[in-house]
Amino acid sequence: MALLRTPFKLSIASIASLAVQHKSSIIRIHLLLATFFAVCTSISVHAQDYPSRPIRIINGFPPGGNVDLVGRLIAQKLGESLKQPVIVESKPGAGTMIANDFVAKAPADGYTILLVSGAFPTVAATQRKLPYDPVRDFAWLTTIFTYPLVAIVRPDSPLRSIDDLIATAKANPGKLTFPSPGVRSLIHLAGELFCATAGVEMLHIPYKSSAETVTEVMTGRIDVLFETLTLASTHLQAGKVRALAITSAQRVPHMPDLPAVAERLPGFETTSFIGMAAPRGTPGPIVQRLTEEFHKMLALPDIRQRFSDLGGTPRPSTPDETAAFIEKEIVKWRRVVEARKIAID
Repeated sequence: MALLRTPFKLSIASIASLAVQHKSSIIRIHLLLATFFAVCTSISVHAQDYPSRPIRIINGFPPGGNVDLVGRLIAQKLGESLKQPVIVESKPGAGTMIANDFVAKAPADGYTILLVSGAFPTVAATQRKLPYDPVRDFAWLTTIFTYPLVAIVRPDSPLRSIDDLIATAKANPGKLTFPSPGVRSLIHLAGELFCATAGVEMLHIPYKSSAETVTEVMTGRIDVLFETLTLASTHLQAGKVRALAITSAQRVPHMPDLPAVAERLPGFETTSFIGMAAPRGTPGPIVQRLTEEFHKMLALPDIRQRFSDLGGTPRPSTPDETAAFIEKEIVKWRRVVEARKIAID
């Protein structure tokens, strides 16, 4: 399978041209052409046999979290469709870089897939050096679904709207606090983007986990938190926190009374996502097969409903569209890092 890792770039015409330039015999031309067709046939045969053994989905977060939950749901449906076991394997650490690097360097045979989240572009935007190229070292498959963040406060907070938040922050520069589960995380950068867009200053306080940040907001020790709707929805339904606004470009259908930040700050949008990628060099037929399987999965009513329950919207995309989306997200967060003068590693 090592042969499949290196793209075969010679065409029939270029092989013939090389042979003539080097005064090769007709026999050598035949040998070169035979090699060319052997490689093509090998790729075709492997793609037709795929999959013939279990597939691993690599997740950069610890077991039990929202990303892991989505990964196991995807694995179950993909395994049923491909009729092979699909296993979710967690490789947490270094802001998901360990998992990303593992897949980037894995055999390009379709049996190792990366579960990509909103952390992927923020890591790329905040690291000086990565052990992999965040775009070119992957064969992008599709985005699965996107989900917004929501600005939440404690139930009895005097902040009743985004207008209140902006006005209070402007009147008290650097006094209002917002937390995150770590410096340079998506949650941190979302808060910084809000400050930059609204022209306000708030104090960022990093914690070790999202569970801690939500608790700090509930108890009133922190003023406002920008958290994913997938995580915040349970606390919202229980009345433990109150929502000010959603960070998607528009209101979400299942929360029609909750305004979007963009209604007050045109152009503001922050969403997280789940996507899928394989190592660079994965044969085209396998990339196509996996992409089609994921798209079929996203058309299933029970899957669409489950993602809706998690606060997300299914978003199937082509491999090219997925690569372009990842590049755009990286550029977006790099601009936030530069504008807010956030230190990078």
